[in-house]
Amino acid sequence: MPIIVKSSVTLLQVFDMPTSIKFYRDLLGFQLVDQSQPELGDDCDWAMLRLDNSELMLNTAYERHERPPAPDQSRIAHHDDTMIYFGCPNVDAAFAYLASRGVEARKPAITKYGFKAMSLSDPDGYGLTFHWPA
Repeated sequence: MPIIVKSSVTLLQVFDMPTSIKFYRDLLGFQLVDQSQPELGDDCDWAMLRLDNSELMLNTAYERHERPPAPDQSRIAHHDDTMIYFGCPNVDAAFAYLASRGVEARKPAITKYGFKAMSLSDPDGYGLTFHWPA
């Protein structure tokens, strides 16, 4: 019998949880649906976020008391190798919305594979692409 999968969730290691939550929640529109240490607000160690049918988990790369003043460049050097693709029926509207909020994103363009796509990076350098068949 084949494996039955009902959903998938990406887990990203982040340097600064409050910054990441603010980016995903306040700029991209995700809802914070679960977290460790809710009494700490956005400064938790783990968070689950949801936007429509997409879920994303964030986990701190360092325990709060062990976090260095700046990210270890060797640890984050290849974050741009990670890309999360979100199905987004109106890429142009998403770009306009993000631009109006000061988010740097590449202008929408038609890809070689026939999708309209717009890409940006999160605070930790992970790639995010919003795309839809052209």
